[in-house]
Amino acid sequence: MKKKQLEIKIEEALDEIRPFLQSDGGDISLLSIEDNRIVRVQLQGACVGCSVNQMTLKSGVEMTIKKHAPQIEQVINVEA
Repeated sequence: MKKKQLEIKIEEALDEIRPFLQSDGGDISLLSIEDNRIVRVQLQGACVGCSVNQMTLKSGVEMTIKKHAPQIEQVINVEA
């Protein structure tokens, strides 16, 4: 899959989960895609200091991204 197509799929996944994050005062942004397998994101706002952000990242964000782009192996949150 071309990088641009993959980026669009990942952005679609983030758009799907963003309303849930925003309802809690947070957000997320896509930083990079490495080797078409690893996605680096940055949790923002209330998500930064949230005690469940790792669970949100794995069970929410990573699962949603993998649904849209199955070749993604890992989603990593980059601290600000």
